[in-house]
Amino acid sequence: MTYHGTYAYKTDIGRVRSHNEDQAMVVLNASGEVFLLVCDGMGGANKGDVASKLAIDSLSEAFRKKKRTPFAQFDKWWFTRACKDANSLIYNQAEKNPAEKGMGTTMVAALISGDRLMIANIGDSRAYLVGKDTIKQLSEDQTYVHFLVETGKITPEQALTHPERHVLMNALGIYPSVSLTLSVHPYKGESLLLCSDGLYNQVPEKDILALVSTDERADQKVTSLICVANQNGGSDNEGIAYWESIGHD
Repeated sequence: MTYHGTYAYKTDIGRVRSHNEDQAMVVLNASGEVFLLVCDGMGGANKGDVASKLAIDSLSEAFRKKKRTPFAQFDKWWFTRACKDANSLIYNQAEKNPAEKGMGTTMVAALISGDRLMIANIGDSRAYLVGKDTIKQLSEDQTYVHFLVETGKITPEQALTHPERHVLMNALGIYPSVSLTLSVHPYKGESLLLCSDGLYNQVPEKDILALVSTDERADQKVTSLICVANQNGGSDNEGIAYWESIGHD
C-alpha cells in the first residue's frame, strides 16, 4: 500500500526572536514513503540555526536513499543510524569551530511506510496524529518539566508556567552520542502535524485541531497556524510540517 496526499512545511521567525533557528521539511522517496521532519535549533549565538540546517540536510538525504522494507525493525535501525550520523555531523563541526561550540537542535520525524507510521523524537518538538475530531500527541517531550510531571513532583497545570519549562533533557549534536525515542503506530490515512514549541506554546491543541480541520489547502492551513501563533504573542520561531492523505493504492 502507498498513500498519496498533499503536504506543506514552513518556518517563521515569530515576533520576538532576532533570527530563525527552526527548520522543517516533507520529503517523498522513490519507494512511495513519506518523511516529515522538524528541527528547532538551540544555542543562539552558538549557531542553533546551523545545527538545525545540518540535521535537516543530513536526515532528508538519508531518507532519499532509503529502501522500503516490510519490517519495522529495519526502519528502526535506519532511523537510529540516520540520527547518529546527523548527531556526529553537528558535534564534529562544533568541535572544529569554537564559535559553534555547544550548538544543537531538537528533532522530531515521522515516517509513513504503507500502513505503518514511525515517530522518532529528540527534545521537545512534537508529532501530532490528527483525526476527524481528534488530535493526539505521539511524541514525548524530553524536558525537565515533563520529567517532573511524570514523577509526580508537579502537576500538568503547574508545568505550563514552570520557570524551567524550556530546559531540554536531550538534543541532537550536543554530545558525541545521542539517544532517541522511537514508536511505531498503525497508519490509516490520518493527517500528521509536526511542530516546534513555538507553535504549541502559543496555540492550544483544540485550536490547532480547528485550524487543520477546515477545507483550506495544506499550505493555507500551515500559514493560518503560524498567523495565530504570532497573533498570540509569537514568542519563539515556529516550524511546521504537515501531511494530509488523499487516498492510497
